[in-house]
Amino acid sequence: MDVNKIREDFPILSIDINGKKLVYLDNGATTHKPKSVIQAITDYNEKINGNPHRGAHYLSVAATDAYEGAREKVKNFIRARKASEIIFTKNATESLNLIAYTYGMAFIQPGDEIVVTISEHHSNILPWQMVAKAKNAVLKYMYINKEGRLTEEEYREKITDKTKLVAVAQMSNVLGTIYPVKDIVEYAHSKGAVVVVDGAQSVPHMKVNVTDLDADFFVFSGHKALAPMGIGVLYGKEELLLKMPPFLRGGDMIEYVTEQESSFAELPFKFEAGTQNVEGAVALCAAIDYLEAVGMDNITEHEKELTEYALSKMREIPYVTIYGPRDMDSRGGIISFNIEGVHPHDVASIVDSYGVAVRAGHHCAQPLMKYLGIQASSRASFYFYNTFEEVDKFIESIKSVRKWLGYGES
Repeated sequence: MDVNKIREDFPILSIDINGKKLVYLDNGATTHKPKSVIQAITDYNEKINGNPHRGAHYLSVAATDAYEGAREKVKNFIRARKASEIIFTKNATESLNLIAYTYGMAFIQPGDEIVVTISEHHSNILPWQMVAKAKNAVLKYMYINKEGRLTEEEYREKITDKTKLVAVAQMSNVLGTIYPVKDIVEYAHSKGAVVVVDGAQSVPHMKVNVTDLDADFFVFSGHKALAPMGIGVLYGKEELLLKMPPFLRGGDMIEYVTEQESSFAELPFKFEAGTQNVEGAVALCAAIDYLEAVGMDNITEHEKELTEYALSKMREIPYVTIYGPRDMDSRGGIISFNIEGVHPHDVASIVDSYGVAVRAGHHCAQPLMKYLGIQASSRASFYFYNTFEEVDKFIESIKSVRKWLGYGES
């Protein structure tokens, strides 16, 4: 994989920040778009723009073909069985809320247990808090060990015969831990529970096969995988989606409407009320084409090498604390860290003066922060267009942080 050649496809990577070449290490928050995705958006608006499913004229038909083609593309990308199991949303957060407000509110009963990990993004906690309170159910947490991993002992203890739903991220957005989702799904199913998998951090970086995982629901956001903001995906098993009530009601999701009653369209349209983000779906289609051209295995391997290199350099700095697994066994390209005596927001501001973009804060994971005994952290997250030279610039920038704040050369 020729990373330098790949970088030529991403216009934003050539810009300067504070007089320095941009080193973008905030890919866990959002990724940048290659020219082919940008062009797909332009082409759609210049040549195809129309309201799908609603007209017999050329543009409406073309928009329908493009939109449904994107659905088929997503189905193949995550190895779903049917395109009708793919529902477009605006992001992973909306997908999770859709599951909570439909499946959760319809099927969780008083006394049932909902089980999540302590490291979940708020988007995979708040909806289940809502369901638990509304349905008088019990919300339980699975806790990670000191290495940032979820042990078999822990999930087998927390998932019981009372558990009706388990929600877990395939990859932690803070720790980078890749959780044993397939094993968790198998055990949860043996207890009669359904499993919701948050794939926001995994889909852009590794091969995903929802059929092999046997996940009941799986969600991700396009903007973390080269596509624009405002397009997301919910995969759900057909047998579950058929039983669930609609999330939103309005145009395009109906079969018949009378003055007092309505019946709803077949899958997946039952869950796609109103005019959808067709250009976002088209751009996601182009993003998937780009990822597959690069090769998901190549992406995974390059990020593994980058992260391993960065971790080795960071371990040499005595005042840096790293959170999460310290080796690359079941770990993705995310490194959360703190610098002794420096607030993460100051870290982010100072390294930005070197052109280095990292994240700082609680990363929408305040329960995890409390569990780790910290208020916040800095986070570097890599993608396949990052280079070893950029890692070196990142290391150089964090080595300079304490000097800026009067700690001398240390």
